[in-house]
Amino acid sequence: MKKILLTVVLGVAVVAGAQDAAQPAQSQPAAPAGQAAAPVIKDPAEYNAYVAAYQSKDPSAQISGLEAFLTQYPNSVMKNQALEILMQAYQQSGNTKKTMETATKLVTADACQVRALTLLAYFDRVLAQNNDPNAKQLLADGKKYGQQGLDCLPKFAKPDGTSDADFAKMKDQMTGIFNAVLGIAALQEGADAGALHDAAVKAKDDAKAATTQADKEKNYGVAAKYLKITVDGNPADFSVVYPLALAYLGENPPDYQNGIWFAARAVALAPPAAQAQIEKYARGQYVKFHSADDGWAEVLAAAKANAPQIPIKPAPTPAEQAHKMVQDTADSAGKLHPEKMDFAQWEFVLTNGTQEDQDVVWNGIKGQAFQMVGTVISTEPTQFMIAGSSDDIEAKKADITLKFEDKIPVKMIPKDGFDNFQFQGEPASYTPNPFMMTMEKGRLLNAKPAATPPAHKPPVHHKPAAAAQ
Repeated sequence: MKKILLTVVLGVAVVAGAQDAAQPAQSQPAAPAGQAAAPVIKDPAEYNAYVAAYQSKDPSAQISGLEAFLTQYPNSVMKNQALEILMQAYQQSGNTKKTMETATKLVTADACQVRALTLLAYFDRVLAQNNDPNAKQLLADGKKYGQQGLDCLPKFAKPDGTSDADFAKMKDQMTGIFNAVLGIAALQEGADAGALHDAAVKAKDDAKAATTQADKEKNYGVAAKYLKITVDGNPADFSVVYPLALAYLGENPPDYQNGIWFAARAVALAPPAAQAQIEKYARGQYVKFHSADDGWAEVLAAAKANAPQIPIKPAPTPAEQAHKMVQDTADSAGKLHPEKMDFAQWEFVLTNGTQEDQDVVWNGIKGQAFQMVGTVISTEPTQFMIAGSSDDIEAKKADITLKFEDKIPVKMIPKDGFDNFQFQGEPASYTPNPFMMTMEKGRLLNAKPAATPPAHKPPVHHKPAAAAQ
């Protein structure tokens, strides 16, 4: 089992607590009013055994002495104090397994033993994140201890000799540890629900798919809430920063602003061997949201410098994309040339653009003869149904009605599905949804596949950003 040590603050907290009530008395006068009496050991042999173990300077001797004391005197008034000192001794020796076993005994004896709950919540979470084979059970236990710790923390008394500042720091650290395990447990539950949802969708079980999707969304939201508290208190801890990014990005809809930022922070904090993989993921999420990688380098640089969070501009709307397509046709004098756009761009602008951009395109192409290429969907002697954009070609869906002034001879009519069908036509009208352009004065440019590409550019389909996501 890996050696995992808590930070100095928690170590001091446990030591202070253990020393706070470690020394028992054999006999003593009654305590003053308002003060709790120290535990009293009446049996001299029991007293000597406890003191000898407690005061031992050798860690191994202290551990063996306390274990022997607890075995010989299982009902001692100093049982909880002995367990707490033993827990600390095992922790300092790096024995994670025995630390957790002792902490569990201590919590069993005292359900609000906050120091033991802190250790259990921490170790359960870290071991689970380090791919322990019992990770699922560890997270279930950690979730229980985390909630128990948060419930008990308001009743946690300041150890004697601890300053107010140190006590506040101690409680903040414990709060972060409890929230961290609750967040990681919820994140795992969200991932599990997501897997069940995918299986339900595959099995076409709509009821289960809806239920598991709701569970997934709920758990990712819970995970983000708990983990954000932890990260606010410890912003340089990769083990919670990266899960926070995953929680934000797992929400529905994803919280891209926070998710991408904390994914970038995770790149900065990740172990060297994991940095490239995490950066690829973070950049992918950025491109998914922004539709391009421009600006990513600035976000990553700010995250690595621990600068304030940078707002990320979302992907341009379909109308904004359509406007850019139109403006990109401008010549050096600023005149727009929509006739230079390909068919898929016409379709995109006429479907998604503002009325002004639609008018620019339509007025620029209506009644002009264009040579084009597409896939034949169906035919009649006086009109062919053709797919002109790549998406519609793939979907085998017509988006062009090509009309001829005269009937086409049967021997010249291509079969349905004929690719690289080259033709000429003049745009006459269109409907935006579902998109269909009617082209008149149709002409066949090839009865068989031609070796030379047509005069007009092959179709290039541009999806709206929302569809791409």
